[in-house]
Formats: sequence, structure tokens, C-alpha cells
Amino acid sequence: MAVMHEQTTGTRFRLFPQAPEVDEDQQPETVYVSSPSGSLMPGPSDERMYTVYPVGKQTHYGMHENENGEPLLFLPPWHAEVHPPAQPGPDGHFDHLEPGTREFESAHLFGCARFTLDVWERYFDRKIEWHFREDYERLELSLLPSVDNAFMGWGFLEAGGIKVEENYSAFFLNFDVIAHEIGHGIIYSEIGMPSQDDDNPEYFGFHESAADLVALLASLHFDSVTNAVLDNTSGNLYTLNRLSRFAETSDNTQIRLAANDQVLSEFVDGWDSEHKLSQPLTGAMFDILVDVFHENLLDEGLVSAEMEDLSDKLEGSDRYVAVMQEKFDNFYRQNPEGFKEALLLARDYLGTYLADAWRLLDSETLTYQGVNVALQDVDKFITGGRFNRIISNNFRMREIGLVKPGPRLEKMSPNSHLFSDRTVTPHTLG
Repeated sequence: MAVMHEQTTGTRFRLFPQAPEVDEDQQPETVYVSSPSGSLMPGPSDERMYTVYPVGKQTHYGMHENENGEPLLFLPPWHAEVHPPAQPGPDGHFDHLEPGTREFESAHLFGCARFTLDVWERYFDRKIEWHFREDYERLELSLLPSVDNAFMGWGFLEAGGIKVEENYSAFFLNFDVIAHEIGHGIIYSEIGMPSQDDDNPEYFGFHESAADLVALLASLHFDSVTNAVLDNTSGNLYTLNRLSRFAETSDNTQIRLAANDQVLSEFVDGWDSEHKLSQPLTGAMFDILVDVFHENLLDEGLVSAEMEDLSDKLEGSDRYVAVMQEKFDNFYRQNPEGFKEALLLARDYLGTYLADAWRLLDSETLTYQGVNVALQDVDKFITGGRFNRIISNNFRMREIGLVKPGPRLEKMSPNSHLFSDRTVTPHTLG
């Protein structure tokens, strides 16, 4: 498999790889989306999605009640007044817009969503249909700063923001958040929507894990991210770094860590958050990414066999960083470009494997162990089973296949991505 190099044709956007408030000196990075130059309309908009910045919108899309207390489903399109749309430049690109303007914010939301969809359609090697396609041809991207959430729903992706340490953190300027929501949409389309009477905890946890992985791998398509990850760690990805953070809202706050040590037995007595329940699965995937990265380094002679063996033996140990960091520093210094190529190849292995494995899963029967089996089946098809041991060992380390999570301990939180405004459709209401 060759590295999937970044797109260098199409329409240019400037995107913040992470939330601007995390790094005030950060500049947006210029990227291309697949839409041919000159094909995007004001908004921005194209045949798959369009952006609106509503004026006077009082509430978010989703479930509400009318004055009689009866359920009322509020869905796009937004027909009322909107702020002026972002306009393409004379050359058809959107990279001329200045941060701090509504036009830039609109373009940023569109660019994040389109960039993520492009990455994953390349992994799937086909178009990813919207899960709401029976009612809508296009996704409405809506900016609503007053709502303290961001979520993908039936025909919409709506993004607001939250107050963090007296500063406003805009989700429409946070690539991880938007990519995560597009991830939910991909899973709804490829694997299926949750049933209202479904109580399968592993589907809930899987959904959060998959959305995190969509964001993580998409973020590795920013050159600045891969460079910063490697420069800060010398390739020792088990140190705390930008790759293992999701939805950062400050320099010392993060929602979840991909590089975690959670195991499934922590949930045998029950669970109360699909975000937490997702962590053993996400952790296994992160470990697979790291192990494949190490194999790539070894194949190219970029590290020694002795170092690779020692890394495997110390994995999970408190001594890992103290012993391994100097070794990584020494080898990385010799060939940083080789390390980068090895990481990008591991990124694309995992992205391709996930896309192929997700096609084999079904929402009604999904289990973490089923994800394990699907990944191994994909690996056998692609490489003849080269990474089967890596996949199986990392799932076993997370106790996946050995124990099962218990029942949900309390009612689903309003912040849940399941059984909420995100999953209510005109068809579930009858």
C-alpha cells in the first residue's frame, strides 16, 4: 500500500487543525477539498452540502414541544433570513477570507466537513451516501453560536460553542469536533441508525469510538499536525501529543484520550456514558496504529530490531517513556522524513482497514469482538494476515472478547449522540 498523499488540486480553504484558542499563534493551514476550482457556490455550497448562518434563530434543530406540550420536530431547511454567505474569490477559492469574520467561519465549517468527507471517501474508495438521503439530497451546515453543542442530525450538522475559562470556544472553528460529527454520519450511513428499543452497549461505544477515529485519522492529513506530532515526540506516540487529543478546548483540557489504558472489565457492572465506554475500543485502535507504525519503521531500517523488541516489552509499563524516549530521539534525528512516511503509511493502513471492516458490520449485531474479527478478515485479504497478531493482541489487552459490558446504569444523558435530537427522524415519529 502506498501513502495517500494530500490533495493538491480542487478548491482551497484555510482551516485551523485544532481549536484556535489552544494555540493563539496558530495560523490556519491551506488545504484543498475535492471540489474543482470554480465549482463551489456562495455559502459555501455544492451538490453534497450547503452552509447557512441564520439570523434570529432562537433554537437548535431537533425535538421540541409546542405550546400544548406535544412533540414538535424542527428540521431543515432554514427559510428565514441569513447572514451574507461566504463568497469565493475571483479564482474560485475560499482561502482569501480573514479569520474573525462570519464569512471565514462559514467557510471553515464547510471546509472541515468537506475535507473529512473527502478523506474517508478515499478510504472507502467510493461515494459515502448520506443516511438521510430519502428526505434530503444535501447536508445543511448551520452555525448557531448560542447553542452549546455540535451535532449531526437528520439533514443537518449544527455547530455552536461553549464558554471555557471566560473565553468562547467555537465548535465551527474546531476541526476535531466537526470531523467527529461527520464520523457519526458515516457510521449511520454505513452501519445503520440505532433502534429506539435497542440496548446494545457495544453499538453505543463503537459509535463514539468510530467518530473519534474518523477525526483522528482526518487530522493526520494536515501537514502541520503530522510534523508537530513527530517533532514533539520523535515518533514516540505514547507520549501525550496532539494526535492523542480530541476536541481540545484549552492547552490543559481534553475530552478524551486515544492513548488510554482503559479495559472492558471496567464496565462489566454497567456503564453510564458511551464516551467512556468507547475508550477500550479506541485505545486498541490507537495501539494498532502505533504498532503498525513501528513495523513500518523496522521495515525501512529506521529503528533497530532491538529497539522495536524493547518497545513491545515495555508497552504499558511506567518505565516506557523514561527508557524509550532517548532511543526514539536518536533514531528520529537521523531521518525525520522517513519517520513521517512511516506514520502516514500506518495512518492509511488503519483508515483503509476501518472502511473495509465497517462494511462487514451491522448495527443490530455489532460487538467489539466483531470489530476485531472484521479487522482480521480485512487484514487477511489485503496482506495475507501480516498484522493479525498485532490486531488480536491489542484487542486482547483491552479484554475485548474476554468480557462484555453490563447494562446502562442510568437514562441516556442529553449529551449523548444516540437516542437524541441526532437520531430522531420524521419516520420514527410516525
